[in-house]
Amino acid sequence: MKEKRERSLVSPNNAEIARAYAFLLLKFRLRSENELKVRLKQKGFSEELSQDTVNFLKDKEFIDDRVFARGWVASRLKRSFGLRRIRQELVQKGLDKEIIDNSLSQVKEHYNESQTVSQLAQQRFSKLKGIEPLKAKARVYGYLMRRGFSPDISSEIVKGL
Repeated sequence: MKEKRERSLVSPNNAEIARAYAFLLLKFRLRSENELKVRLKQKGFSEELSQDTVNFLKDKEFIDDRVFARGWVASRLKRSFGLRRIRQELVQKGLDKEIIDNSLSQVKEHYNESQTVSQLAQQRFSKLKGIEPLKAKARVYGYLMRRGFSPDISSEIVKGL
């Protein structure tokens, strides 16, 4: 009896339930249009209903890819990620190239990548004091690359350690 009731709630054609699920997802953090569509489809809603739900949320201004991108960039910069990694994450979230470029270009004016790289490299290098200096530098460089910083700036800073 309980199973029948649960199945009827997850009916792929029920717009109200799809919207409720989308609101639940948005309650935890902002999401891109594509992310919402994918999550709705994963939950078992049809392609058409997923798109209708996203359009509804867009019309009511609950989701906006431009706002999402600005927020994502700001949050990732606070966690000391590089612009290359942030760009890659935004692409994975399904944002348009134009929106990504605009978000990152606004940040580039005030962002000093070499200062951030220098701080992270020094912190990481100091933790690796017991290791041979060349190996420690290689590890620091790899760390900086995984965080999405420019290879040129990273190698320049690591050489100076």
